[in-house]
Amino acid sequence: MSAKTIISAALTGVLTTRKQSPAIPYTAVEIAEEARRSVDAGASIVHIHARQDDGRPAWDVASFRRIDEEVRRRCPDVIVNYSTGAGGLSREERIGHISALGPDMAALNMGSMNYAIYSAKARAFYHDHVFANSFGDIRFFLETMNAAGVRPELECFDTGHINNAQPLIDLGILRPPYQFSLIMGVLGGIPASVKNLVQQADALPSGALWQVIGVGLKQWPLVAAAIGMGGNIRVGVEDNLYLAAGELARSNGELVAKAAALVRAIGGEVASIAEARELLQLPLHSSRNVSSQVS
Repeated sequence: MSAKTIISAALTGVLTTRKQSPAIPYTAVEIAEEARRSVDAGASIVHIHARQDDGRPAWDVASFRRIDEEVRRRCPDVIVNYSTGAGGLSREERIGHISALGPDMAALNMGSMNYAIYSAKARAFYHDHVFANSFGDIRFFLETMNAAGVRPELECFDTGHINNAQPLIDLGILRPPYQFSLIMGVLGGIPASVKNLVQQADALPSGALWQVIGVGLKQWPLVAAAIGMGGNIRVGVEDNLYLAAGELARSNGELVAKAAALVRAIGGEVASIAEARELLQLPLHSSRNVSSQVS
């Protein structure tokens, strides 16, 4: 491992609820407190979906703005990454908060897929929909991010999604440094295994930056493998609720702390926020000046 490992924390997601874990934050203040706990434990990046106060997903700019202000009060330097992944919304609704708030990064979903949650124990689907991301929509989101000076985080749920970057590179609208997230373990996407992670990493464009996102308890062996392969890692209650089988995490901070301990256990170092910005070639946006956003 030549470079320090960057840890991202996915703070809430949209599907999990407090019936599954009391650690799921809903309100802007709760999400911001989870950001603080994550940064204190070693995260440099926070990936955020907005929620309404009752836990339902929110996509309006005002909700994201409240979160933005609360996070900046507690973590003024953290790298902020907002989601654009949603179903049943127009593409303008999916990305309006990116243009309005200009975060450091934004998730760019790189292809369409069946997206499901299935319980073998109950022999039932708990969630089942088609997550649609046409090339036209991907291009629209990418051009909007470029105009806002926001780094696209290329979210790939399967190998074909990685290859979908090629025409965008050829068109000159996806520009280096390329930053990929290899998402593994979602039903409809690539299964979570170290073997598949090696294949995914080998499929990336030369010089690409990458992190692994493992869903469920299989997150932990993937985190360990990615550290050893020189990749970066994402943890958090959006992706996995458990520190170990049967042991719910009490906060995102606990999940980040475990990931940081794994980095150090094999002789690595966790990147600070400043080091993460340097490694990812991310500038400190003038629009991220906390004094201009927080009254």
